[in-house]
Amino acid sequence: QVQLVESGGGLVQAGGSLRLSCAASGSISGINNMGWYRQVPGKQRDLVATRTNGGSTNYADSVKGRVTISRDNAKNTVDLQLNSLKPEDTAVYYCYARRWTGSDYWGQGTQVTVSS
Repeated sequence: QVQLVESGGGLVQAGGSLRLSCAASGSISGINNMGWYRQVPGKQRDLVATRTNGGSTNYADSVKGRVTISRDNAKNTVDLQLNSLKPEDTAVYYCYARRWTGSDYWGQGTQVTVSS
């Protein structure tokens, strides 16, 4: 099993910034992709950004230019820098990891609230 622990959520005003961090532990061998998704009540969980071990990134169109994902493969961490935040960025943000076998793992989520 893989444990993912997020930190860094909180309340911020529109236009502000937050940095989310996630640390992976446990059976992390074979993890080849990590990233972040977000979810608001009553809606599906949506991609924010992912980054493979090789450095390939995938960003949701809604956050391109405002969000940067970074990884430290040696430390098994993935960070998400959120800039120019908007009220519509308010959501629970989940750390995500995928093993090469296709198994997906999720953190417990961290709340990001952007006030207008």
